[in-house]
Amino acid sequence: MDDHEHHDHGRHEDGRDPRPPGTSEGRRDAAAPAAARLRDHPAGRLLLGVVALVGVLTLVGLVVLWPSGDHDPGPGTQRPTVAATVVEARAAPCAEGSSQRCATVVATVDEGRDDGRRVTIVLGPEGVAPSLDPGDAIRLSDQSPDPASGVPVEPGTEPVYAYSGVDRRIPLVALMAGFALLGLLVARGRGLLALLGTGASLALVVLWLVPSILDGHPPLLVAVVGALAVMFVTTALTYGVTAQSLAAVAGIGVSLSVAALLGGLWLGLSGLDGTDSELGSFALQSGEALPLQGILLAGMVIGALGVLTDTVVSQVSTVAALHRTAPHLGAGELYREAFVVGRDHLAATIHTLVLAYAGATLPLLLVASANDVTFLDAVNDTTLAEPIVSTLVGSIALLLSVPLSTLLAAILVGRLPAATLGDGHAHHH
Repeated sequence: MDDHEHHDHGRHEDGRDPRPPGTSEGRRDAAAPAAARLRDHPAGRLLLGVVALVGVLTLVGLVVLWPSGDHDPGPGTQRPTVAATVVEARAAPCAEGSSQRCATVVATVDEGRDDGRRVTIVLGPEGVAPSLDPGDAIRLSDQSPDPASGVPVEPGTEPVYAYSGVDRRIPLVALMAGFALLGLLVARGRGLLALLGTGASLALVVLWLVPSILDGHPPLLVAVVGALAVMFVTTALTYGVTAQSLAAVAGIGVSLSVAALLGGLWLGLSGLDGTDSELGSFALQSGEALPLQGILLAGMVIGALGVLTDTVVSQVSTVAALHRTAPHLGAGELYREAFVVGRDHLAATIHTLVLAYAGATLPLLLVASANDVTFLDAVNDTTLAEPIVSTLVGSIALLLSVPLSTLLAAILVGRLPAATLGDGHAHHH
């Protein structure tokens, strides 16, 4: 028997490698790079080809939709703020000769061109204005004309500042640092990679996705390309390049497409066009011709990405674990067994998703209830209708992602030899 015949008899007809991972041949297979091991098998080559195609299309999209950076801020945009400290809080007439009294503070500007200067800020009528005390750290927005704008400024003109909010940057940074530290302590190396992936994803959204939409590119296309780019970054950094992560990329791509289609359909049916939102007010003030409905849809796609990624990766890892434990199971059996696990995970995830949105809209629900507004009237309001549609579209995409990703994994991962699936640590909860 020659070497070629010996090699043919060393594998099953379906391409699976019967050699135990503990043998010398199995150890050599397991030690080989993931991509090299996948290229040795038809199912692996198909998986690599699909992911490579999606990756190339995503890269082309990033380049074609790259923002020019020429967008000028409109008059309605938020201005930079400066730090200030409250030195006096009192009530004073809202206007000369007015009987209505307004909460007023005197604050010292702590940075910028007016560093050390005291300014008086009218917060608003008593009872509805924010309550501030001497010593409170606040942020002020400079409302004085910008010298670069060409607007003439009279000599000796007093600076004009408006109250922007409490200075909460230090507590927020401390909370983020605590989260990062806890992640490193609990998850260690995986936690570091997850943090790097999260940081890269946020940078992509802030530095590419938002400017690209403001440049006038189609929001849905920008959102899909941005979501796919985020998916590649987070999947590669968090789970590595394995058969499971590659199959998860395919499943997430399909699930995101479903979310985009459903979101576009129901935004149209619900008549949600974004004109009643803060973004609509910004467009009106700045004169920007923004595709508001497309921006809403883009937000839905990005918002669905995180939970879809977790669910799809979990399903693919379940299929891989079943295949390693029982390599004799066919694609149909792998699908049925993994789908049972997916249903349990799905119930908990949807519950979490709905409660998260309910918590975010709780103040609006309380106001509606206090005004004796019926439930159907309350949810008909744009401020509640938008998050409801987002929640339900994301939940439907999530429901569909489980059978879709499980089927893809059973067909692709289930046909790979167990040695190509690593040690089972591709996914962590």
